[in-house]
Amino acid sequence: MAKAKTTAFFCSECGYESSKWMGQCPACKAWNTLVEEPTAGSARSASPSGRLSAVSGIGAGKREKAALLSEISLEEEDRISTGFKELDRVLGDGIVAGSLILVGGDPGIGKSTLLLQVCRQLAADGKKVLYISGEESLKQIKMRACRIGSVTGDLRFLCETNLDRISQAIDLEKPQIVVIDSIQTMYREEISSAPGSVSQVKESTGLLMQIAKSRGIAIFVVGHVTKEGVVAGPRVLEHMVDTVLYFEGDRNAVYRVLRSVKNRFGSTNEIGVFEMREEGLMEVENPSEYMLDGRPENASGAVVSCSLEGSRPILLEVQALVAETNFGMPRRTAAGTDYNRVNLLMAVLEKRCRYEMSRLDAYVNIAGGMRMNEPALDLAIVMALMSSYKDRPVDPGMLIFGEVGLSGEVRAVSQADKRAAEAARMGFTSCVIPKVCLDKMKPIKGLKMIGVSNVREAIGLL
Repeated sequence: MAKAKTTAFFCSECGYESSKWMGQCPACKAWNTLVEEPTAGSARSASPSGRLSAVSGIGAGKREKAALLSEISLEEEDRISTGFKELDRVLGDGIVAGSLILVGGDPGIGKSTLLLQVCRQLAADGKKVLYISGEESLKQIKMRACRIGSVTGDLRFLCETNLDRISQAIDLEKPQIVVIDSIQTMYREEISSAPGSVSQVKESTGLLMQIAKSRGIAIFVVGHVTKEGVVAGPRVLEHMVDTVLYFEGDRNAVYRVLRSVKNRFGSTNEIGVFEMREEGLMEVENPSEYMLDGRPENASGAVVSCSLEGSRPILLEVQALVAETNFGMPRRTAAGTDYNRVNLLMAVLEKRCRYEMSRLDAYVNIAGGMRMNEPALDLAIVMALMSSYKDRPVDPGMLIFGEVGLSGEVRAVSQADKRAAEAARMGFTSCVIPKVCLDKMKPIKGLKMIGVSNVREAIGLL
């Protein structure tokens, strides 16, 4: 008997479903986000348990028994190492069996390359891996695999976009790790809309979640991103998966930053740094050394600061260029940091320190392409601006960090001792820190610590 085809309206932001079109979504209050999609009526209305199983991983038709917390075993939560310390750090010390991981990023950033390298490493460690591609042929995958090195172990490849056939292949192969590249190319026959549509992405992710939870398989899903930098498709896609990873960086640059924005099994503050080479992505175990490589000496407007990403301190160079404006309104540019924050700091310099910044063009850059918005960089940005303004270089052996308030005060930052220790390890001889942090810190051999309470004291060091 043929299935009755119906249509429904879905919100592209939160996934809210409605039987009629509305200008504003009742759930997330967004305007003009409801999109009409054809659906299979029997697939949605046959049984509520089927819909629940797609989202929560509970098998349809299977009666589950409630369990006490003491009865739940954690043996199944053992982590699987990917062979990449940077990726393990971001995931929370490895892959959790039965998890669904979404990997997003700009085209050409290295998502497929990294996952193929991970599959190669896992197969070499004795894991059974299945790589499913909906965008490349088997010959194209082999060409890329030959570039990153020889493949050993039980690593199998499949080119398929029909999720029902993919489910059968997973039942047949029984892998421990599955990679889906990409979710926007997958489709279910029960849904009559085109692959990549709201309903297809939503239903495909629900089926993959059910497979991951019911069979204990870790599944990596590659997701395309929009021009705004978010994963294409309904916003509910990110809510359904366990972990969301984003690849950041300029595709024309050699570095890549892997950042976790959601992680049910670990921290979302950690980052992984990779370098793109001809043979694939390589780990950068010491990002501080990498970011400071090629730093100019005795150049005005260049200051080294320290940002904390999770448990990892990273040293980076803040550059600033201040010049007389040739137009009626001065031009301000910020690369790697918040543009509005730069304007705020320049207003503090003009109001509290009496420098005429309103008639100057200002350009601020985080060298190496790294993007950091931590308030601890405020004092370094101020010092870089004043160094360029006065044309006086900052001591190359000095590290500067601290948050600047609207009154010009230098406020405390978190884990100042860890930042100072990283400065000493990298060979710096002095460190300018908030004065309120100085009393709580222990002396560090070879590192002179200077406490400042306001920006005027810091500028006086020039």
